[in-house]
Amino acid sequence: MLDVEPKNIIVRMPNWIGDLVMATPILYDLKQKFPNATITAMAQKPLCNLLKEDKNIKELFCFKRDKNLFLRRKENKNIIENLREGKYDLGVLLTNSFSSAWLFFQGEVKNVIGFKKDFRSLLLKKSMPYPKEKIHQVEKYKKLLKFLDIDISKTKPKLYLSEDEIQRAKQILYQRGYSDQNTLIGINPSAKYGMAKCWPIDRYKKVVEKLIEDKNNFVVFIGDADTKDEIATLCMDMPKQVINLVGKTALRELLSIIHECDLFLTNDSGPMHIAAAFDIDQVALFGSTDDILTGPYSEKAIVINKKVKCSPCFKRICPIDFRCMNKITVEEVLENIFKILNKK
Repeated sequence: MLDVEPKNIIVRMPNWIGDLVMATPILYDLKQKFPNATITAMAQKPLCNLLKEDKNIKELFCFKRDKNLFLRRKENKNIIENLREGKYDLGVLLTNSFSSAWLFFQGEVKNVIGFKKDFRSLLLKKSMPYPKEKIHQVEKYKKLLKFLDIDISKTKPKLYLSEDEIQRAKQILYQRGYSDQNTLIGINPSAKYGMAKCWPIDRYKKVVEKLIEDKNNFVVFIGDADTKDEIATLCMDMPKQVINLVGKTALRELLSIIHECDLFLTNDSGPMHIAAAFDIDQVALFGSTDDILTGPYSEKAIVINKKVKCSPCFKRICPIDFRCMNKITVEEVLENIFKILNKK
C-alpha cells in the first residue's frame, strides 16, 4: 500500500482507442479518492482528444511518438522536461512498456505504480504481475488502484461531450435528411486490428436493406478511412436513409455522431467501446477476439459470439475458413436489433 496524499497525479493512458476508453474509470475513481488533487491524463495524439471534455481531469498532456528515431528522441526530451515541470507525486502507468516507465523515471515522477512487464519493475514504486485470470480489461486496470486503497469499483467507462459538439453532430445529420423523429442506427463495419475481427461487408448490406424498409429508420456508417471505398460502393444505390460518414469525421466528431445513435451495430473495435461509454444499446459481433476480456462494458450490449473451437485466436487474418464470423447470420443480427428497437 502507498501511504501518500498526492497533490499532482499523472495517469499514462493506453495507446489504442478501445483501451483508452476502457481506462476512463481509473480517472473517475482517482478523483473520488483524491478530490483535492490535480489529475493529469497523458496520452498520445490524436487519441488524447478523447479526453478533451473529461470532468475528472484538470489537465491533458498530449504528446506525439514519431517513427523517425531522431524526432522521437527530441520528443522524448520534451516529454521529460514537461514531466519534471509538473512535479507529479503520483504516477499511474496503464501502459505496459519499458519506455513509458523510463520516461516517468527520467521525468522524476514519484510513487509510480504499474504492472510488472517489460523488465521495468525497478523503475516502479509499486508493481504487480499483469493479471492472468480471465477478467475484463476494465477490471485489470482497476486492480492497480489497490496500491492506493481503492477497491475495485463498479465505475463504467464514460466519455464527455460539450453541448456545442452535440449540436454540431445534429447539424451534420440534419443536413443529410435525418430528424429527431427518426431512429438512428449506427454501423461500424471496420476494426483496426485486422480483417479477422470484421463481419463480411455484404452481410452488413443485407442488414441495412432490411432496416430501411421502415422509412423511419436512418442508418449512419462510421469508421476509419481504410474501409472508405468498400462502404462507398455499398451505399451507392442506397436511399437517403443511409448516411455514409466513413473516413469523413475527426475523432471528436466521431464521438458526437455515435452519441446521437439510438442503436449501434459493430465489430469488436474502438467505436464499440465509445458506444458503451455513452450507454447506447448495441449489438457487438465477436469472432477472433474474446468478449469476456474486451467486450463492451455495458449492460445495454448484446454480444454475438459463436465461440467456435478455434476462437479466440487473436489473429489479424483468418488462416482457414473464417467460421467464427461466417456462422453469425444476417437473421440472427436482425433478430437482436429488432429486439432492442421494439423496446424503444
